[in-house]
Amino acid sequence: MQPKLPGWKMDTAVDADQNVIVDTVIDKCKNQCRPNGSEALPAGIVSTTSSLELRPLWNPPVTKKGHHKIELKVNASTNLFAMAVGIKQKDLVSKMVKKFIDSNFVVMLFHYDGIVDEWKDLEWSSLVIHVSAIDQSKWWFAKRFLHPDIVTEYDYIFLWDEDLGVEHFHPDKYVSIIKREGLEISQPALDPKKSEVHHQITARGRRSSVHRRTYKASNDGKGCDKSSTAPPCTGWIEMMAPVFSRAAWRCVWYMIQNDLIHAWGLDIQLGYCAQGDRTKNVGVVDAEYIVHYNRPTLGGIDNTMVSSQEKDHRVDVRRLSYQELDVFRKRWEKAVEEDKCWVDPFQ
Repeated sequence: MQPKLPGWKMDTAVDADQNVIVDTVIDKCKNQCRPNGSEALPAGIVSTTSSLELRPLWNPPVTKKGHHKIELKVNASTNLFAMAVGIKQKDLVSKMVKKFIDSNFVVMLFHYDGIVDEWKDLEWSSLVIHVSAIDQSKWWFAKRFLHPDIVTEYDYIFLWDEDLGVEHFHPDKYVSIIKREGLEISQPALDPKKSEVHHQITARGRRSSVHRRTYKASNDGKGCDKSSTAPPCTGWIEMMAPVFSRAAWRCVWYMIQNDLIHAWGLDIQLGYCAQGDRTKNVGVVDAEYIVHYNRPTLGGIDNTMVSSQEKDHRVDVRRLSYQELDVFRKRWEKAVEEDKCWVDPFQ
């Protein structure tokens, strides 16, 4: 008789007359897919994902019968709102956070000025996750703290700037719209009368719930019309207030370069993460819109609020952003050239 080995199974085959025709040992575990580093553990104990849900330090959740129950998820949050913030924008940030908390979002704030304690006077402060690192962008934070395996429980990831007005924005309604429209990557439209609009495609249209392209006449062949199939005419959003589906974010996270913290150039390539046709799966939501105030944030100063002796680094930030854009473009071109197995779906 063959010795019984862990992970092995005796497999005996018989013919129609019940005669043994083969007696082999098959390794059932040889091709079992395991996360790297977990091979020493039994499969059932391996937890491959996490979440940003806050857990009580004592008194675990209790069932109606008085029994402790660790795995209790009632009205669990299914969406995440994350934002890089500074104390100077406390008023705008508070209005946004309140709306998202009321819509049962998990909220995560990235404090780029290192100031955290001055937010404690707000009633929602203890309900959100605070992460602090001096002079870092939201893309630096996102690359390090929003790994796809950490946020895999959330249907949508909102990764916004802090200088936005949300008087006419309702998170729950927005989510219902992008689900209905099949938008994997989206943003709310900008109120053109009150906002700093940098790209026409982001301006709100009053005749539609959602739009996916813009139209711009041109005599040099660089305009946008109904036959356009590429950014920035279609399949494009701005990086100010992006919203990603779970699947889209997993792709986008891999595209964010660890050392390029301003993420310039990423917007043009977002369509590759749209889980299919970028002209259909990327769009701007007109029905739920926001205001872009264009306040000085990371690297900038407000001359009415601070001493004139404080240096304004916005020029330096923009210079580095352009340098990073050039680096990202060259990396993309090099990657396309070197990967002989990759086929460009938008060639």
